[in-house]
Amino acid sequence: MVKISKIETYSLLIPDFDSDACSSAQDNFVVKIYADNGLYGIGESDTNPWGVKAIIDSPGTHAMGRGFADILIGKDPRNVEGLWHELNEKTMMTSRRGLGICAIGAIDMALWDLCGKIYQQPVWKLLGGSKKNFIIPYASLLPEGHTLNEYSESLVNKTIKSKKLGFKAAKLEICIKGPYSHNNLHIEDDTEFAKMVTLCRKAVGNDMVLMADVAYAWSDWKSALKALNMIKEENLYFIETPLPIEDLEGSAKLASRTDIRIATGEMLQTRFECFETIEKGRVDVIQPDVGRVGGLTEAKRVCDYAEDRGILVVPHCWKSAIGIAASTHLSATTLSCPYIEFLPKELAESQLRKDLVLEELPVIDGKIHLPEKPGLGIELNEEKLKQYNV
Repeated sequence: MVKISKIETYSLLIPDFDSDACSSAQDNFVVKIYADNGLYGIGESDTNPWGVKAIIDSPGTHAMGRGFADILIGKDPRNVEGLWHELNEKTMMTSRRGLGICAIGAIDMALWDLCGKIYQQPVWKLLGGSKKNFIIPYASLLPEGHTLNEYSESLVNKTIKSKKLGFKAAKLEICIKGPYSHNNLHIEDDTEFAKMVTLCRKAVGNDMVLMADVAYAWSDWKSALKALNMIKEENLYFIETPLPIEDLEGSAKLASRTDIRIATGEMLQTRFECFETIEKGRVDVIQPDVGRVGGLTEAKRVCDYAEDRGILVVPHCWKSAIGIAASTHLSATTLSCPYIEFLPKELAESQLRKDLVLEELPVIDGKIHLPEKPGLGIELNEEKLKQYNV
């Protein structure tokens, strides 16, 4: 029997990080899980890397707070779903939600990668096989700039560049209002939001799919609806996170009053929060982040639930090519996933996004073809892993 022999955790950070920026690609958490046959799997989670590292590295002291290593070392890594349940159950005091679920998510991702390497199969085959021949990534575009004009110009330029790179779809990160405004812009006039959408649409024409992420910009559905009515002619595929996460009633009211698809889910944890958001929030698109929702095991459960109910799944992914690979394998297994989020390294500010993986899954003519290499199909740049490890 193959057994888990060692767990290594890494907190990564670029030296020139900007705490006012909206990009979480400036840091990362990576875990390696080794088997006694010499193979290892890798996983990541989009969360505070020091916090999740501390949870995984911590020893257990009682029945409801076992240590992660205590649970995993000596176990068969091929029992991925069983280990997910055991981790969730035996670390309940720290892992019901929050950083603990992020830890389970990264570990689960690494276990699936390891299993693929053990069986010499790509992860999508282990998850049940593919329902499509290729995956369509959308370019996720976070502008640069410290003024409104700089931000707008950067967004238009990145939208044009993404089309030249061959992407068929792009998401406009218009984070200029609300609690997560990029570089403290805090622009309250929604006409500025509408202008940016219109400028980007005019720049690339109608043959490119455009979406927009406003990072929880509006505090109530009436304000959101008023803003969305300004852009109803621009044919957005969806509007992401228009309202606070907990405002499911407002989400349902907004969804029933606009033709633009409502998308959310990047911060949701476990299938249960996703199910509740689908049912009570009446969203059109659910966006689980593989590492944050609880790993590929939990994300696949969300996909199955959504597919049964006609809800689209577009996984959130912002960290690195590790998460992109996980989203790719997940997307292959369901017909409900039309796109995955993809931060192009050519348009990314963070050097960590560009350096962490030696050879990421290629985008060819706007598509990612199904990976055939074992596991997630990617390899860490060990030199850069050490360089950015803090």
